[in-house]
Amino acid sequence: MFFLVNLLHFSHYFFFLDLPVNITILGPGAVGSLWACYLQKAGHNVSLWTRSSTPSELSLSLNAKDNSSHSFSCNDKDSLIHCDLLFITVKAWQVESALLPLLPLLSQETILLFMHNGMGAIDAIKAHINHHPVLQATTTHGALKESSHTIKHTGMGHTVIGPFNASGNQCQFLQNVLEHSLPSIEWNPGIDIALWKKLAINCAINPLTAIHQCKNGQLSQPDINQDVIHVCTEVHQVLQKEDIEWEEIELVSMVNQVISATSENYSSMNRDCFHKRKTEIDFITGYLLQKAKQHGISTPINETLYNQIKQLEENLL
Repeated sequence: MFFLVNLLHFSHYFFFLDLPVNITILGPGAVGSLWACYLQKAGHNVSLWTRSSTPSELSLSLNAKDNSSHSFSCNDKDSLIHCDLLFITVKAWQVESALLPLLPLLSQETILLFMHNGMGAIDAIKAHINHHPVLQATTTHGALKESSHTIKHTGMGHTVIGPFNASGNQCQFLQNVLEHSLPSIEWNPGIDIALWKKLAINCAINPLTAIHQCKNGQLSQPDINQDVIHVCTEVHQVLQKEDIEWEEIELVSMVNQVISATSENYSSMNRDCFHKRKTEIDFITGYLLQKAKQHGISTPINETLYNQIKQLEENLL
């Protein structure tokens, strides 16, 4: 195992020797499985941790035309004990229940990298993990789990990583690790800005595509796009109070660009509702509403969408 103290002080030797990193993916859904395949292809030692506690093996193919198969050990405690990087890709509402039972098995030097939609999930467990270097990430790579063994990379994207705590701020070398696996990677010390911008886009797209059960592209239709604009207006008021410098016209333009670029895609919230699963609404629109309340901002459109999704959850689950 490459202990963090050595990595932090001798990271230039680490890359000169081109040594593999021991990585465990907690939550091998679409995004987690995508990263698992690319990280293994780059030469790293990758294992998976699933909802089952039973050790097993899992084979994954990246894209249907990929004849090569990537084999991973699952729920192997020894791999977790020697893990350098724990890649946490479970849903935001699963973070606490999935991660806390694993903490006693981890070295204190193990880096925790959170990559999920929404904000607020890490705040709830901060006291339990602050002795670890903690990073947050957001990505625009598209991934679809076509079957339990096949992952489709539906769109190349960009990933931003940055520190959640002080020791996480010393882990910029991970930018190179990830860049050599699935580019492009940006290190951003002010990761909260990137997370807020991703949240703003998710607030405008995810609930509406779930409620209308439509692809992202249908949000460009004039009647629905008016709702998109109204959501953005309210979100922008909260962004201003959070000191996120982003003009409303730029926010609306970016949302419409994402709608166009992902026109044939279904949002994760759409898929969760379609498959009768719990959504991340509490960590997307719910987080926005929480901040709006703190700032005394009225957000009736977002409140309505939030309540509609919660009603859908009650009816579907």
